[in-house]
Amino acid sequence: MLPEITKHITKKNILIALFTTFLITLIVGALNMQQNVAYASEGFELKTISHVYLDDTHVGPVNDEAAVETLIEQAIEEESARRDDDYTLDIKQNVSFVRETAFGPTDQEQATLRNIEEQLDIDVKATTLQFDGDVVGYFKDEEAIETLLFHYQKNFVDEDILNEIADVEDGEEIHIKRGDTVIKGVSFSRPVETSEAVVSEEELLTLDEGLRLLEKGTLTDKIHTVKSGDTLFSIESQYDITLDQLFAINKDLSEETVLQLDQEINVTTYAPFVDVIVKQEQLVEEVIKFETITEETDDLFKGETRTVTEGSNGSKEVTYEIERINGKVTSKEVLESTVTKDAVNKVIEKGTKVISSRGTGDFSWPAVGGYMSSSYGPRWGSFHKGIDIARPSNRNILASDNGVVESIRYDANGYGHYLVVNHNNGYKTLYAHLSHISVSIGQTVPKGAVLGTMGSTGRSTGIHLHFEVLKNGANINPASVLN
Repeated sequence: MLPEITKHITKKNILIALFTTFLITLIVGALNMQQNVAYASEGFELKTISHVYLDDTHVGPVNDEAAVETLIEQAIEEESARRDDDYTLDIKQNVSFVRETAFGPTDQEQATLRNIEEQLDIDVKATTLQFDGDVVGYFKDEEAIETLLFHYQKNFVDEDILNEIADVEDGEEIHIKRGDTVIKGVSFSRPVETSEAVVSEEELLTLDEGLRLLEKGTLTDKIHTVKSGDTLFSIESQYDITLDQLFAINKDLSEETVLQLDQEINVTTYAPFVDVIVKQEQLVEEVIKFETITEETDDLFKGETRTVTEGSNGSKEVTYEIERINGKVTSKEVLESTVTKDAVNKVIEKGTKVISSRGTGDFSWPAVGGYMSSSYGPRWGSFHKGIDIARPSNRNILASDNGVVESIRYDANGYGHYLVVNHNNGYKTLYAHLSHISVSIGQTVPKGAVLGTMGSTGRSTGIHLHFEVLKNGANINPASVLN
């Protein structure tokens, strides 16, 4: 509730009041200026005094700023002498001065100095370690931080290699030999920053404490999107998180949960403050594998192949640039590749000549040389249905005409191993007593193709070929059709 008198102040009265205040201010300023001129004319000297602030708190005025600085230095020296350690001390507050021109010196300087002495907060001078603005902690000095970072890098790089890198001058070329892997540099994924601070001794981190902090890292939010094959146990292993932790941050999950494709799961976990990035160069010899080239030819029947040139592998020297983050390879790029030996491709010819399954009716001798040791007709009280061929130049049995292998059988008391070729023109030929058969049922064979090897299987008096010719299902004398 406003006082009663203010209720009757009109807009006009307010303007009159403001104007009056303005006039009074001008008059007072003029009188002060006149007084200053008077002091100056009477020999007075204007002084500059300083108002002292500890952080944002005004402590009082002093005539000499140096007196404050001296007081602080003495206070630090006395505290250092009192403490039984080798720490460097400093004050936590920020000391600042605001200067003012006065007609004479202040008589409050001693009181201000006493106030400063009482309010000073002296503690350990430290160095703050930060990664791109994120504070890790406080350490004794820059050297302690350098030692910490060196030990952290040793988790991923051998100490000897780190020392070698430190000894290499900027721009110095590192030579690499075949089979070698050379580390060209070690760096951090985020800018390393340091700044000065004053903290209590309890806030200082030791080397071991700093290492544990860097290795543990800081909590970061992560979301895993379920893909095919995922299970709670595979997710647990992938993010180094326990099932209990997983259930605690995902209330809708339990051991009975059936995961769905594209389901999002919170896997908030610790991530390193900073990653150690290692750049490597590796020179290796690699095999250049030969290729197999297939060429078609009508010199061979379809299904037949022939090797023209045997293949041989070549070799090359390859220089890789490898990036490892926290010990794991994240990229591998080829910097240079030089062929030291050319590969020789294997060349195979593939036959395209089509084999006719129909015989020509012109039958050829079914062996490589040899003679007819037994003829067609009556023999030893029975009828010999074919001819016998013995003593060939080699034991290959040849198709007498084009045809298809109709049957392959074994008759222990007669033909032994034998096969029948159907010439699809009313004729069939039979080849018996073979020791080995080289074809299969249904295979189309041209005249002269190797069917097997001459032997003495079944009922036989020695190594020979028993050869029959059938026309429309009846045996005929092979000698009558052979050329």
